[in-house]
Amino acid sequence: MSGTPRRFYLLVHYDGTEFFGWQVQPSERTVQGELEAALLSLTGAPRSIMGSGRTDRGVHATGQVASVALPDRWAAPELLRALNAVLPDDVWVEEVRRVPADFHPRYDATRRSYRYHLGLSALTNSPFHRHTCWPLRRELDPEVLARAASEIEGEHSFHAFAKAGQEERGHHCTVERAEWAPWDDLGLAFTITANRYLHHMVRYLVGTMVEMGLGARPLQDMKALLAGEPGTLETSPPAPPEGLFLSRVEYPPEAIAVVDGDQARAPGLRTGT
Repeated sequence: MSGTPRRFYLLVHYDGTEFFGWQVQPSERTVQGELEAALLSLTGAPRSIMGSGRTDRGVHATGQVASVALPDRWAAPELLRALNAVLPDDVWVEEVRRVPADFHPRYDATRRSYRYHLGLSALTNSPFHRHTCWPLRRELDPEVLARAASEIEGEHSFHAFAKAGQEERGHHCTVERAEWAPWDDLGLAFTITANRYLHHMVRYLVGTMVEMGLGARPLQDMKALLAGEPGTLETSPPAPPEGLFLSRVEYPPEAIAVVDGDQARAPGLRTGT
């Protein structure tokens, strides 16, 4: 007789180019759908997998967290090898660990980080880059970008930067980090860490900051948008999805504590960087 099911934490990477987002959809290819199909083939039974949050069509991840409950005959090293053997080339599992049975990848998360790649070099038009960045290839004012990002930090209403409302939870988010930095020799990368996000929030923020960096709108608009001042002020169009990566999801140590030392990760990698 089978014992108590084991809950596993999965650290997942994916190239979002060919996916209609994370969440299962009846007639579309999704990341959650591919993971559940892989688990069905490995275990012979349907397995529901939960993610830390949804990513939209075309958005990538290097730090998505998911969890699944499996029969007690499974162990982390076996599950890591088996999943990576049957998953398609655009999905890969970096780490598996057995965690407490009550772990929830969405509700236990304390903060999430996203990274956006903005291509400024002509090289970003290469087929090896253009699906993982916004190949803008125009000159921006880095000081304006930095000042706009600094306005985002702290607790604000991001209602203006949301495609869809979340009336039951409100529109306030606390941003711990928002900064632009060089992205190799290809352009710039925007990194943001917050306790929560609204729908398309990061893409609207990037699109608005880029217009400011191009001189197409004034820097003071950022403060006004975050203040939620009444009027006709609107954000700029959202940045394209292909430049966006979910890069890290963080939890209290006790939520993802390894049970009985049952943990496996891809060799040569440091998790969560």
